[in-house]
Amino acid sequence: MLRYIDARERRRRRMRREKSISLTTLSLFFYGLLAFYGLPLPHTLVETPTRPPTSWPEGVQFQLQTLPVDAKAVADGDTITVYVDTTDPRESSTVPKDVQSAVAQRSKARAAKNYAKADALHKSIVDAGYRILSGPNNEEVLARKYRIRLRGIDAPESQMPYGKEAKEELVKLVQGKRLTIYVYNEDRYGRCVGDIYCNGLFVQESLLKRGCAWHYVAYDKRPELALWEKEARAARIGLWAARNPEMPWEWRKDRREGR
Repeated sequence: MLRYIDARERRRRRMRREKSISLTTLSLFFYGLLAFYGLPLPHTLVETPTRPPTSWPEGVQFQLQTLPVDAKAVADGDTITVYVDTTDPRESSTVPKDVQSAVAQRSKARAAKNYAKADALHKSIVDAGYRILSGPNNEEVLARKYRIRLRGIDAPESQMPYGKEAKEELVKLVQGKRLTIYVYNEDRYGRCVGDIYCNGLFVQESLLKRGCAWHYVAYDKRPELALWEKEARAARIGLWAARNPEMPWEWRKDRREGR
């Protein structure tokens, strides 16, 4: 009986050794195949946080600290609407007097339960580029609206292949989060063009590494953005899983020309 048990145990050990050797051989074959074709190894694709700069980078005009972002505020993979509390020192001195007056009148109208008047006043506040939001303790917060175009990247438009996925990826990154935004300029559509940081992550870096956008080289020459796109291309991540994805700037040009 003991000899039978010993023989069975030896067979189990031999099978474990053979399985371990097989897995090691397969792993070596896989890594060798990646190296042969010049593809990045799995450990090189791990996303490491890029911390926000400790001082304003060159060219920054101003910085925004936003309120938590709503998922509905994400228009597509590279455009987002954010709100900034007007108690922020930069904002407090620039709130128009007619907005301040409308806020005060709205509070009185709500206290008198004149909700139709309160709603009309809030509409005038929204039309002026502001909105009254609920704070963390259900208090009312007057906030200023900013439309942000993510600097240096171009994501697929909503109607393009992978447009929906790119938008969803941006939602995952920013929903419910407070963002730090470094604004460099304003584009022809009135959007602030800036770099966005969220919980220590550089949002543009995350989107490029996940294959959700192109490096917009026509407007941004930063080599790190080109590198992150190249890595995603090589690994066929996200939109790069397609053989020849259409570039969004070419897609927009075709639509303008009626093609």
